[in-house]
Amino acid sequence: MLSGAVAIRRRRGLMLRLGRNFAARSFCSSSSSPLSDHECFIKDIAKAQPPKHLTQLLSIYKARGKSIVSPGAKQGLLPLTIPLVRISPGSSIALLRWPTARPRILMEEDVSKPEESSQVIFDAAGEAGKKIYSKGDFARSELMDLDIYLLRKVGLFPDSLERKVIRHIENGDHVSALVAAEFYTKRGNFPGFARPFAFNAKVLLKFKSLRPLLVCRLGRSLEAKDAARGALKSSWWTLGCRYEEIARIAEWGEEKIVQYKERVTGEGRKRDIDRGKPRAQASFDEAGYLLDLASLEGTWDESLERVAQCYKEAGLEDIANFVLYRD
Repeated sequence: MLSGAVAIRRRRGLMLRLGRNFAARSFCSSSSSPLSDHECFIKDIAKAQPPKHLTQLLSIYKARGKSIVSPGAKQGLLPLTIPLVRISPGSSIALLRWPTARPRILMEEDVSKPEESSQVIFDAAGEAGKKIYSKGDFARSELMDLDIYLLRKVGLFPDSLERKVIRHIENGDHVSALVAAEFYTKRGNFPGFARPFAFNAKVLLKFKSLRPLLVCRLGRSLEAKDAARGALKSSWWTLGCRYEEIARIAEWGEEKIVQYKERVTGEGRKRDIDRGKPRAQASFDEAGYLLDLASLEGTWDESLERVAQCYKEAGLEDIANFVLYRD
């Protein structure tokens, strides 16, 4: 499954900001295929179903002057990503191979330039764009806040939810900020991602020194610690910030890192299996630990072979081949 941290909807969708250059390459197994290189890559290499409007999304970004990134240019990136578009040097948008977000670009273009909104952008979206967003819809909605429009009319997006919480804090509405931050972590909104819990932990920590709240200062510190520990139970590469920042709130030192390093040794795996864990599950878990450890310094390429081997041993041959693929 694919998911698509720039845009997300309720069905598990996260795009990550990453970076790499474009290199033209055809991935289609058939030269007569009408699919784009990215769609072919997703089908043939990532073995997943391409997002419905991926071609239109890429056309919109191209019309905005952005460089399309080769889907196989994965060197130095999280092995589970599929590069799409270069936004700026060192920063691109990529799909995560893990189950996409509704396009929000047309509406943002319309809001940022209500009078002279670039028709080129809307033309690039084609007929699919007309079904997603019509020019002027935001103005006609009479919702003056862009994030409120997105959350009500389009879907749930992490950046919109986080800005909403921050505005509540700036306006002194601490109760609403806490409620919104808690909603961000609600089960089913962004399953599998640590970012909502990491953000909530930082919000709770911010409130520990503020008195006009529903609970005491100590209570907020404990809640922040619990939220941080909850975040660290998910994949560390989905935190959206440095591991050390959340580990401090969780009051975890180096012990968790040491524990993970021990788990990826032969002895650690044997101990798990001796305790009853199936070999396939032990291999799958080891791949997760390796990716978490690599996320600390971004040393993805150094662990590729071993991660792929773990996925193969877990019976996930397609994922293993996808992880290893590079232009």
